[in-house]
Amino acid sequence: MNRFKQSARQLGLALLAVSAAVLAGCGGGSEPIEKFAPKRIMAFGDESSTITSQGKKYTVNAVDTNGNLVCMANPIWVQTVAAGYGMVFPQCNPENIAAPQGQMYAKAGAKVADVAAQLDVFFSTGSFNAHDLVTMMAGANDILELYSQFPAVSRDSLINSARDIGKRWAAQVNRVADAGGRVVVTTLPDQGVTPYALKEKQTKQDTDRAKFLTELTTEFNTYFRLNIRNDGRAIGLVLADEMTQTASRYPAYASLINATDAMCLTTVTIADCTTKTILAESDPATWLWANDKLLSPAGHHMIGQSALSRAVNNPF
Repeated sequence: MNRFKQSARQLGLALLAVSAAVLAGCGGGSEPIEKFAPKRIMAFGDESSTITSQGKKYTVNAVDTNGNLVCMANPIWVQTVAAGYGMVFPQCNPENIAAPQGQMYAKAGAKVADVAAQLDVFFSTGSFNAHDLVTMMAGANDILELYSQFPAVSRDSLINSARDIGKRWAAQVNRVADAGGRVVVTTLPDQGVTPYALKEKQTKQDTDRAKFLTELTTEFNTYFRLNIRNDGRAIGLVLADEMTQTASRYPAYASLINATDAMCLTTVTIADCTTKTILAESDPATWLWANDKLLSPAGHHMIGQSALSRAVNNPF
């Protein structure tokens, strides 16, 4: 065997050895990696994850020409995630699926402590397993409650409280992961870029109120992220704060036209806001905010698609 053939043979053997090692590290050469296929989806959180028993959502609800609610249209983010796996929540089940695989625990107005109570209710009758997909979003009502105490309570004290609540939120997320559930959790959307925050900035001149709401959001999210068990397996993280910040600063980048104004008329509550009770010039597909604090269908779509991608690609 000449020197060239011998070198080629040695190179081939080396490549085969490397390939075998890679396959062995992936679980063997003949066994494909099994994709995560949840059998249930459970939503915990506040109004951003809530579907009422009437099928209403806390955004711009879709209605048909007769004014009838079409709950599958204008989905909120948890519906987008569920639909990606062919699942629905019983609160929005127009095809009357006999045993819908979604479970709705999220409640309007919920704070972090309330989500802990939602989990207490769940654990009192059941448990999680590796085939459960659990969506979680909370913190907005906590941050707004803290903000309402300013300036009677000092900025530093409120910042410290936001950090503490962020840690307590992480504990609830870890609680689900430690119990075997597969979690998709979002950071808190930036409360400083909402129409409410922008109005506060314009009407109250003592400090930059929008900036302060962003600071509270940032501290909450930072301490949440520092304390979750984000090992890339049991918890998939969605950066809703960065998405809302980017959409606010560069709306065209997010295929939006308006990222500063609320589209729902102030004469209706957010749960009763529909495509017939919005500003004439607005569009649920291109405006970011439904009311002064809550996301539009476009905002939910943005977060929902990212959350679904995270669930599909995370090594659950």
